[in-house]
Amino acid sequence: MPKILIVEDDIAISDLIKMNLDMYGFTSIQAKDGLEGYNSLSSKPDLVILDVMLPKMSGYELLPEIKKYNIPVILLTAKTSLKSKIEGFNLGADDYVIKPFENLELISRINAVLRRNEPIQILNKDIQIGEDIKILVDSRKVIKDGGEIELTCKEFDLLHYFLLNKGIALSRETLLDKIWSYDYIGNTRTVDMHVQKLRSKLNTDLIETVYKFGYRYDG
Repeated sequence: MPKILIVEDDIAISDLIKMNLDMYGFTSIQAKDGLEGYNSLSSKPDLVILDVMLPKMSGYELLPEIKKYNIPVILLTAKTSLKSKIEGFNLGADDYVIKPFENLELISRINAVLRRNEPIQILNKDIQIGEDIKILVDSRKVIKDGGEIELTCKEFDLLHYFLLNKGIALSRETLLDKIWSYDYIGNTRTVDMHVQKLRSKLNTDLIETVYKFGYRYDG
């Protein structure tokens, strides 16, 4: 399971986060100040939960150092101002959680950030779909009946992800995370519209709807 580094000087909050992470099967490491958090990066965590107001080295000071290792970061803070959020995102934060928070919300955000940061595989060969469609992966072209089909960048990325996950039911939320790189809770119309356009342009029914869940490519 992913390893989570908790950098929080409030021991009660840190212990509560660790207890919940343990409950959900994560491995966790605790650091009580910014300097200890910096030194704990050598343990190669998969994600850092980072308080903003820390002794010895603030969260805003530590955040750029963490991002040098390409480790995703969720900022944890009592600051609610827009300026504070923008500062965190500009420094590379992947998400922002306001204290006090619900434990399930934090777990959900951790899972969402980890999903977004999973490396997407790349197909290393051209793909033939049926008798008339060919996907040229390196040049990002789709050829049908000898002519090129014009796909937008996101339409090609979506098709490519379906090809990588042939036969697997993919939720709309997963597709949003992987293709659009954000957690768009409550509104997945973006995915539906792009799938409809793909079906229309390719003139294929190989991208099937999975009722009340998402889509599956069965090429």
